[in-house]
Amino acid sequence: MAKILLVEDEEKLARFVELELTHEGYQVDKAFDGRIGLDMAENGGYDLILLDIMLPGLNGLEVLRRLRRSSHTPVIMLTARDAVMDKVTGLDTGADDYVTKPFSIEELLARIRVALRRGEGEGNAGTHLGCGDLTMDVARRRVERGGHEIELTGREFALLQYFLENKTFVLTREQLLERVWGYEYMGETNVVDVYVRYLRNKIDEAFDKKLLHTVRGVGYVLREEA
Repeated sequence: MAKILLVEDEEKLARFVELELTHEGYQVDKAFDGRIGLDMAENGGYDLILLDIMLPGLNGLEVLRRLRRSSHTPVIMLTARDAVMDKVTGLDTGADDYVTKPFSIEELLARIRVALRRGEGEGNAGTHLGCGDLTMDVARRRVERGGHEIELTGREFALLQYFLENKTFVLTREQLLERVWGYEYMGETNVVDVYVRYLRNKIDEAFDKKLLHTVRGVGYVLREEA
C-alpha cells in the first residue's frame, strides 16, 4: 500500500481527495500548513507527496526547494494557477508533475499511478549507469560528467536515466513520452523536445563531445561519438 502525504489548505478539497485516495487503497496523511507539511514530508517515509503551491506558513515551492535538499520522493504540485511560468518553476525546482485546479479525480489518480510506477522503476534499476564520461548513480541520484556534478530536476533525471538504460538505441518521442511521462500523460505533446533541450543544456553544453543526438524524423539517441 503506497503512503501519500497531501499538503493542501483547502480542507473540503483535502477531505474529498483523501476519501478518493483511500477508496483506491492508498494510505493518506494530511497537512494544512506548509511548515507542518515539510516536517511530515521529511520524516514520514512517504511514497508520494501531493503539494499545493498556495499554503500558509510556507508556500509549496519553498517546501519543495527545502525537501529536495535531502529527498527525492515523487512530488505532484496542485495549483490553481494556470500560468506557464508557475508550472516551469515547479518542475525546475524538482516537482515530478503538476495538476491544475479544478482537476478531475481520474486525472489525479492517473498521474499518481505514473509517478509511483516511475519511482518503483528507479528503485529496481541498476545502481550505476554511464555513457562516455557521463555517469549516473541511481541510488544516490547523482549525475556527473568529467568529474563535475550536474544538478537535474526529477523529470530530467528520469529522462536521462531512460536514455542511459537504452544508450545507442534511437528512441522515438512516443517511446519517451510513454516510458518517462506514462501512458496516461495528458499534457502538451512537445514536452519531450522541451526536456531534451533542458538536458542538452546541462550535460552537453560545456563539453566538446556531444552525447545526446537528434535523429531527424525519428527521435533521439544517447551515444558517444568517435
